[in-house]
Formats: sequence, C-alpha cells, structure tokens
Amino acid sequence: MQAEYHGYTGLVASLLRKAGVKPGDVIVVRRGDGSEFRGVLMPRYSLSPGPFIVLKLPNGYNIGVRVDESTVIEKVGSVERGKPGEPMPLVEGPLKPPRERVMIVGAGGTVASRIDYETGAVKPYLSVDELSLSVPELWRYADIDAVQVFQVLSEDMKPSMWARLVDEVAKAIERGYDGVVVTHGTDTMAFTASALAFAFHRGLPVPIALTGAQRSSDRPSSDAAFNLTAAVLVASRAPFAEVTVVMHGETGDTYALAHRGVRVKKMHSSRRDAFQSINSPPLAKVWPYDARIEIIDKRFRGRGKEDLVVENGFHERVALIKHFPGDIASVIDALVDKGFKGIVIEGTGFGHVSNDAIKSLERAREEGVAVAIVTQTIFGRVNLNVYSTGRRMLAAGVIPLEDMTAEAAYAKLSWVLARAEDLDEVRRLMLTNLAGEISGRHPLRLYRHATGV
Repeated sequence: MQAEYHGYTGLVASLLRKAGVKPGDVIVVRRGDGSEFRGVLMPRYSLSPGPFIVLKLPNGYNIGVRVDESTVIEKVGSVERGKPGEPMPLVEGPLKPPRERVMIVGAGGTVASRIDYETGAVKPYLSVDELSLSVPELWRYADIDAVQVFQVLSEDMKPSMWARLVDEVAKAIERGYDGVVVTHGTDTMAFTASALAFAFHRGLPVPIALTGAQRSSDRPSSDAAFNLTAAVLVASRAPFAEVTVVMHGETGDTYALAHRGVRVKKMHSSRRDAFQSINSPPLAKVWPYDARIEIIDKRFRGRGKEDLVVENGFHERVALIKHFPGDIASVIDALVDKGFKGIVIEGTGFGHVSNDAIKSLERAREEGVAVAIVTQTIFGRVNLNVYSTGRRMLAAGVIPLEDMTAEAAYAKLSWVLARAEDLDEVRRLMLTNLAGEISGRHPLRLYRHATGV
C-alpha cells in the first residue's frame, strides 16, 4: 500500500514531502515543460486518480496540476488566519432596525452544504441556524429565526416531506412571522414550491420564498448568500403573498428573480441563473444590494389580504414519466400493476403518446388510476383535439393539463389524490386553476422574455 502524505500518495506524496509543504501553504509548482502555477495547497480528494496536486488559485478557484518526476515544488508562504471583522453592509448608509420577522425553514440542499475534500463530493454540512448566522446581512432586512426540519439533498425529497414543510411553514405564519424562507435543494425545488402553493392556495397572508444554491456555501463562487439575502428581502417586504422561488436572475450578483412557485423550472444544471418562469412572467426583480423589489407581474395575491387556510396532505403513489419512441404501454401497465393511483405523462408536442398505448390508458381508467398529460416541450400547451391520436386519448379518459409544467402537474396530482378518489372529481380539480398553474393564451412576448429571441 502506498504511503500517504496529507491524503496524497505515490509520486505526489514524495514531491510534497521533499518540499516540506502541507495543506494551507502557498506553493509554486514548476513543471518540466516550463509552466508554473502558484496557489494554496489543498487536501487531495481521496477518490481523485492520477498524479495531481490540488491548488486554490488567488481568484478562489481550485485546479488540479499534473506533475511528474521533473516537477519542482517550492514553498513561498502560508495562509494567515484572519480575524472576524465587521460584515460588509449590503446597503450604504444608516438603516432603521428591522421590524419585520422572518422564519427560515431548513430542508437542506447545496445552500447548506460544503465540499468534502476527502471525497470531492458536496455533503450536507451547515444547519439552517449556522447558515443564517454566516450571512449577517440578513439582519438588515429582518429579525431572523431559524428551524431545521430536515437536511436532505434534492434527490431524496419525498411528498411526505412536503407535508412536514407545510406544517412548519403554517406554524411560523400562525406565530405572526411576516414571511417564511425555505432553504431547499435546487434540483427538486420546483416540485416542492408547487406542493406548497397547492397546500396554501385557499389562504396565504404572507410570502413564502424558497431558495437554494447552485454552488456550495464554502466555494468562492457560491450563490448561497446572495440568494438567501434576496429571499429574506422578498419574505419580509414583498407586497405579494405567494409561494415563490427566489434565485439569481443572471450570472452576476446584481438581481434575483422571484418566480411563482407553480410556474418555475430549473433550466440549467449549474448556471447561477438556472431558474426561469414558464408560460408566465416572473413576479418580481429583486435587488438585495439595494433593498429593492420591482414588480413585473402585477396580478398577484396581496400581502395581508387573506387569512391562513391550510390543506395539507399528499399521495405518495404518483408517477411522472416521459413518452419515448418505444414500449411506453408496458411502462403504464407496470405502474398500474404496482398500485400507483396517478400518472403524469410528458407527451410529445401537443401531449400525445403512441397509439399502441391507448389500450393501456383505457385499462388505467378502468383500474381507477388517474392519468394526466402535459407537454414535454418547455413552452406551449397541451391540445388533444388537433390530431386523431389526441382524440383517442381523450376518449380513454386522460386529463389534458393545458400549459401546466410537469413539476406542478406532479405535485398537484399528488395533492388532489390525497383528497379525491372519484376520477370525475380528480379531473375537475386538476382542470381548476387553483394557484396560477393554468393560464389562458400566451402572448408571444412571454416566449421572447424567457428565451431572449
């Protein structure tokens, strides 16, 4: 077994030991080809293969430098530990002490994570209380309290967890908080935002702002503090009482966008401005540096206009599948056989599935399984009256969900099936616009606003 040196093995360990350097030292790596790299030596990811040294560059980014027998390493300094200082104010000039109170409800995700340098993976790390304390600017906008409900990554979120979040958010509103922020993983945030929107659709007096991060809190390029500050600003001072997702509006740290929860979709795996409102404009632009909120969509539920009404509960046996050029019928049959009570299908174009799946749709209806259709295109809406396939699907009992996103459709069907078993009642509720998830015809400007075309 190769001897280790601060996580490094083999040739790299030998070179580092010879130079007498350790993680935290500032080093220069000179390679045989004449290239030279300067940075802080970082611990090695235990799963990283090959002869690489991990350096943190002066700009804050980490790189891996390949080395060989000709490489020379020289120590040129060490990182000095700084002392805590006064936080940089987001807003210049004196501000009155905040009167608003905001509860931060923690559900995990990258916003409360860090890099584990032993494995190179992002792991849950910060509690929501630690996260709020690490961003002191938040207290310029509101008095903050925090509660950790659970700490999971996006892929581990379940409908039962939605119910726990609804309960915790409702408790905060009942205790008189002026708004609630939910920290959450970004990959399934649109599902959770939709679920909360349906649970509170009958009465919501204050804003609920879900937020997260594309990059963990300990990375120099992290968006966590910016997004959290923007979300607190929305929760404490926005004029609307809606369930929203508040994330970067562009790649720089200038403004965030507040998206209606039932209209938002994550559109990129890693960009800061990954979230976009679909078939609808965002509710607002948010400038956390200026403590400013600019309303974009003036059709909103006003803050303080409604009393709190909660309809909690979600059905676990709901599936979301995508039509593909293959045996989709067998997939539908398998879900029915496994006891699923609801299926959302992302159909092609106007919402079609292949004609050989029609019998499976009919069987699902006979077995009491609700099947709803959305389009797998990003923009536009379902229309099953154009082609014969669509008309056959309607005859088989499917529910065409207009311009609803797949995320909103899945969360809504889960919510509906928790309170209705009769398929006619399920259809009625699914086709009723409860939280802004269904709209009329789309003007071309919406598509242009979203895509920049």
